[in-house]
Amino acid sequence: MLSSDVGARLVQFHMLRITLQNLFVSDQGRRFLALGFQGEVDEDLLCPICSGVLEEPAPHCEHAFCNACITQWFAQQQICPVDRTVVTLAHLRPVPRIMRNMLSKLQISCDNAGFGCTATLRLDQLQSHLKDCEHNPKRPMPKDEVPNHNCIKHLRSVVQQQQTKISELEKNVAEHKHQLGEQKRDIQLLKAYMRAIRSANPNLQNLEESIEYNEILEWVNSMQPARVTRWGGMISTPDAVLQAVIKRSLIDSGCPLSIVNDLIENAHERNWPQGLATLETRQMNRRYYENYVAKRIPGKQAVVVMACENQHMGEDMILEPGLVMIFAHGVEEIL
Repeated sequence: MLSSDVGARLVQFHMLRITLQNLFVSDQGRRFLALGFQGEVDEDLLCPICSGVLEEPAPHCEHAFCNACITQWFAQQQICPVDRTVVTLAHLRPVPRIMRNMLSKLQISCDNAGFGCTATLRLDQLQSHLKDCEHNPKRPMPKDEVPNHNCIKHLRSVVQQQQTKISELEKNVAEHKHQLGEQKRDIQLLKAYMRAIRSANPNLQNLEESIEYNEILEWVNSMQPARVTRWGGMISTPDAVLQAVIKRSLIDSGCPLSIVNDLIENAHERNWPQGLATLETRQMNRRYYENYVAKRIPGKQAVVVMACENQHMGEDMILEPGLVMIFAHGVEEIL
């Protein structure tokens, strides 16, 4: 009999707790969930009933609860939710000031973070911030503006402002691309000038080759390492359209223009070294593929295998300045 009474009480306690949580969420519209706070919240600052951070803690027994939680609890029974002892008015006492201070210093994100607000502030400043938060979708409009307000007109104005900003950004992007194009042309002119005068001074030839080699190394080092998981998906005879797509990706990645065309030429098996020239030789040498140092061509199922990084491979497996290998699938970046 006693055990059944205790079991009934436990069920009643569990159901009451769930009811309180649901009521609290629906009536208050929000809860101080620990997830909204910055950093870890001390367990002593959590309400045992709703499991959220204490909100408006009022005079209670030796344990602290949200005012709304414990008020609803006492309306049902006069016992402590934690230790189940009988609670009377004599047991109630104010919450220590140190606890209030600890609560007020907690850092919390604005309730309107989902609408674009990035503010992080103290808990005791939250309510005043919410009243004036420009991202609050329920912020009331001043009464003197209501008669003259036109929602559609206002939204059109907002859209127009956003479109103006987008146009300005697109203009800036176009200007930057133009400047970048001019700089690339200047570089090509400088290289052409160096090639034109190197016959008069043979030492300049070594200088130009050194500059180009350093450019290649800088580009190669900027590329993301890659692995090929399905060598059988290799496209050894890419058509002109696919080659053009890969060429554009190489240029966009910063590949030196002096080697772009050579790399694209080396994307077809007709230009591959002897060890890769035919399907039969590729199958025979497949065990060596894992030794390649490959770099991912950004955004494509393709890799570039540069000679400067694959000097350990035999001459029948690599080509100057490098190889481009295109796949149907199976290219992964090594993070």
